[in-house]
Amino acid sequence: MGGTEPTGVLLTSYRQPGLVLTDHRFEVPLDHTDPGGETIEIFAREAVAPGKEKKELPWLVYLEGGPGCGARRPVGATDWVSRAVEEYRVLLLDQRGTGRSTPADRQTLPLRGGPQEQADYLAHFRADAIVRDCEWIRPRLTGGAPWTVLGQSFGGFCAVHYLSTAPEALETVLITGGLPALDATADDVYRAAYPRVERKTRAHYARYPQDVETAGSIAAHLREHPVELPGGTRLTAEGFQALGHQLGGTGGTHRLHYLLEHAFVPTSAGPRLSDAFLEGARSALSYATNPLYALLHEACYAQDGSATQWAAQRVRAEFPQFDAERALDKGEPVLFTGEMIYPWMLDADPALRPLRETGELLAARKGWPRLYDADRLAANRVPVAAAVYHDDMYVDSGHSLRTARTIGGLRTWVTDEFEHDGVRTGGTRVFDRLLALARNEV
Repeated sequence: MGGTEPTGVLLTSYRQPGLVLTDHRFEVPLDHTDPGGETIEIFAREAVAPGKEKKELPWLVYLEGGPGCGARRPVGATDWVSRAVEEYRVLLLDQRGTGRSTPADRQTLPLRGGPQEQADYLAHFRADAIVRDCEWIRPRLTGGAPWTVLGQSFGGFCAVHYLSTAPEALETVLITGGLPALDATADDVYRAAYPRVERKTRAHYARYPQDVETAGSIAAHLREHPVELPGGTRLTAEGFQALGHQLGGTGGTHRLHYLLEHAFVPTSAGPRLSDAFLEGARSALSYATNPLYALLHEACYAQDGSATQWAAQRVRAEFPQFDAERALDKGEPVLFTGEMIYPWMLDADPALRPLRETGELLAARKGWPRLYDADRLAANRVPVAAAVYHDDMYVDSGHSLRTARTIGGLRTWVTDEFEHDGVRTGGTRVFDRLLALARNEV
């Protein structure tokens, strides 16, 4: 199947069980304040139910979590997508720099020049630019009609910026685990995050008490014998702690336990970390598929003009219980860390190592513009519904609820039934609940 976009680009369409998919490509300005300047390509995949390809359906654009993560790749009509295509034409957007949207990584960024040129380029890859991309694309698909936005995690941050800058473009907004604090600094965000991560770690140890000894043994072993993971990542005790990133997702505590339970094998040189453990750690810790997550993570929160300066690392010093060396010396459980990005990661991970100076320049960058307009949000008239996960490890529920109270007409669903990735695991239930809330049907 094939067709032509308004831009004249030949479309590619194909089928999966329960879906007809069409690939779209758009040329958008790198800098939307200079629409006649350099352009980049944005890729998006349209999903529609079979038999509805020719129907006039409202559009729903999905904004993925991250930053730096391409949109989900559907495998047939599953979870929320199966429900959404009953009444929408769904657009799964690869945000700029991710997936097939002019990827930005260690292989492509040197084409921009040196670290300073790379950092200046990546300064155009925050939520504000992503929303401007959406507004470039929307009239080309909808003919100017407003569309519905579904934002997961960082995609919800983008959706709140959308409400701040172009509410007339929005029919409805659905947010899952992604209501940001409107005025919190990166320091504020991590100061709230470390206690949540500690609770998640202690809950994990309560479920799997045998992991206390195992984690301590691994950290002690790595203190004396740092290892290189398959692919070249250097694993230290601090790197091992970063495996706690999994604890914020559905089933993460179980996956972490199963990884730890076969950590050691006997060898002629004594107990050593197993190949199976090292490969599992490599998969969990590598940023090869989403380097922008590491490079731009703290920039997501920067909007008061000051530099973030590795906020997660600085704030960690306020929580000495996360020091693995201290825990081992005192015989205390080694705590895992969460989604925090630390400067040593740029040296440890081969996918980030060539971009180390770029990352340092972004951490030192000042003058980031504000992302949210509190007055405009207070006057909002767009139907908005948001799922707030009660003990979300990634996005502070207290911050989210404070924001919810400031956005006009926003309705919340606060639940402890799901973790941060509830839109994926909860599927149609989460989508239906939010849609009903937005439509005032519940």
